[in-house]
Amino acid sequence: MAERGTRNQIVNGLFWKIMENGGSQGIQFVISILLARLLSPDEYGIINIVLIFVTIANVIVQNGFGTALVQKQQADERDYSSVLYVNLATAAVSYGCLFLMAPWISRFYQNPAMTSIVRILSLVLFPGSVISVQNGFVARKMRFKGLCIATVAAAIISGGVGIGMAVAGLGVWALVGQQLVYYFALTAALFLSVPWKPKLIFALERVEAMFRFGWKLLCASLIDTLFMNLYGLVVGKIYNEHTMGIYSRGEQFPKLIVTNLGTAIQSVMLPALSAHQSHPEEVARMLRRAIKVSVFLVFPMMAGMAATAHNLILVLLGEKWLACVPFLQISCLAYAVWPMDIANLQALNAMGRSDLFLKLEIIKKLVGVVILVFTIRCGPFSFIAFKAAGDFLCTFINAWPNQKLLGYSIGRLWRDILPALAVSAVMGVSVYGLRFLLPSGILGLALQVLLGIGIYGILSVGFRLESVCYLAGIIRERILKR
Repeated sequence: MAERGTRNQIVNGLFWKIMENGGSQGIQFVISILLARLLSPDEYGIINIVLIFVTIANVIVQNGFGTALVQKQQADERDYSSVLYVNLATAAVSYGCLFLMAPWISRFYQNPAMTSIVRILSLVLFPGSVISVQNGFVARKMRFKGLCIATVAAAIISGGVGIGMAVAGLGVWALVGQQLVYYFALTAALFLSVPWKPKLIFALERVEAMFRFGWKLLCASLIDTLFMNLYGLVVGKIYNEHTMGIYSRGEQFPKLIVTNLGTAIQSVMLPALSAHQSHPEEVARMLRRAIKVSVFLVFPMMAGMAATAHNLILVLLGEKWLACVPFLQISCLAYAVWPMDIANLQALNAMGRSDLFLKLEIIKKLVGVVILVFTIRCGPFSFIAFKAAGDFLCTFINAWPNQKLLGYSIGRLWRDILPALAVSAVMGVSVYGLRFLLPSGILGLALQVLLGIGIYGILSVGFRLESVCYLAGIIRERILKR
């Protein structure tokens, strides 16, 4: 496993993983803007409610085996094929449950159309069960280039189908079609670009061994997914589908950026850290580097997006979506710490401490449920603001075990991220103030973005932030190698 932990492997893996997420999600982002202009917030609200149930089922389907495959010291064809068949069987059971639950879901949200939407959209569980094994193979082998090509191709194909259906006046079914085509197209593209094919072999003992590690991750992931989507379920039920559409659209912008980098960190750092699991000091060093670089990139993007929120929504989505501006700004604050949390949690997985991972999820969700219960009737804006405060508190909880496990204290963590945080805050305040001096629309947005890039770049170089030198060195190396 040592070859998975070299600097060159990590940099190349991060490059292709970010390219994959950035390319795929960038395409999906453009498509979502076009669809938002063709569809209404109510239609987006319906599909987002249904997707919550499908997402929860998808967590169960993947069983935590994907991470177990990556973390395992040695994995062969028997492991991959065995996990695939378990995933497919779980997908069939999960689909049956959703099929039977569909009428109850439609009655609960008082929308009869949801029955057929749930039953058809849930079909994505089957390709999803295959994709999780393909992703495990890619992560172990660090072959992210093929994954990048496959996801970009799937995004283009599914986006074209979704826009075509929306133009044809099919409403919410355009979003359903887009999701279905994406999953099936991605599965097919991965079979063409990733050198792994399932075989007719199955070993129960291999599954049992991986499940002993993976069941804790399954429980942790299920708890996390249930909680992350609980707010959407509450907004959709207590308020209305329109508010749900506005909330989900505001959350989409920061989530797109942070998920891109966060997923790259998760996919690349786990195998890289796992390769050094017998040397905690090396894991701690790599963890610190991952955190410093991620916050250097994410903090300014979140601060800038929150500062330009009004013009951003006006230009991209139009006036009918301006109500989502405060939700976007709050989500920027909540998602800013997410890559840092992912890095801390992947260090636990790499060290084989899925038990601690599960305990942390239980503690964080108990805190979140308490916040939810006491703020549920405060109105949607305050409700989401308190959620963001809870997410910030969870940053300390996620970092706590690594104090003892790796010798990486919370105080040291915050000293590592403070320079990027301070520079980003100064930039964000400056860019936000500029909004009141400029006209609304595309000109104001362009000037805000240029000012933000300039301020952050000048301050970062002026104060010689460590991540500037590190990233500059990597770029120089890649240029010289060419």
